Amino acid sequence: MNAHVSQGGWPVLVLNADFRPLSYYPLSLWSWQDAIKAVFLDRVNIVEYYDRAVRSPSFEIQLPSVVSLKSFVKPTTHPAFTRFNVFLRDRFVCQYCLSGDDLTFDHIIPRSKGGQTTWENVVAACSPCNLRKGNLTPQQARMFPRQTPYAPTVHQLHRNGRLFPPNYLHESWLDYLYWDTELDP
Repeated sequence: MNAHVSQGGWPVLVLNADFRPLSYYPLSLWSWQDAIKAVFLDRVNIVEYYDRAVRSPSFEIQLPSVVSLKSFVKPTTHPAFTRFNVFLRDRFVCQYCLSGDDLTFDHIIPRSKGGQTTWENVVAACSPCNLRKGNLTPQQARMFPRQTPYAPTVHQLHRNGRLFPPNYLHESWLDYLYWDTELDP
């Protein structure tokens, strides 16, 4: 349900019924139009507002900046195996040279040698490293990933996602984004 929203588009932070974001990365955002529709359908509560309103000839409503769902959506326990989630698990860096440019993914054991497309056999890799490794095993190429690939939990992906905040964070969102992170002593 993430809508593509721009900084000038008055995006709305969407919280679950327990006031935690539905997703940290990508941040769970709706367009203001979708949020207003959800208000009228009685699916959300408005938690915070922008200093801006929209008007029709017979109605005016202040734009919400934060909404919470009325019904709790149970978070998934097993994240989907997607290219994006592999990059997020690997913190958007090549697992061979630590470059963050031109990322793709690499099968540690090449598929031609029996390797499968699984969490445990795929890592983020920049194109130059992926080309250099080619169709070789790590031993043959003398290229070993910095970390052993693993199937991450949703919590691990959320933790990594917090390391990459979006370009735009409205001040009214801050109290709801990081309240469950560990505090410094």
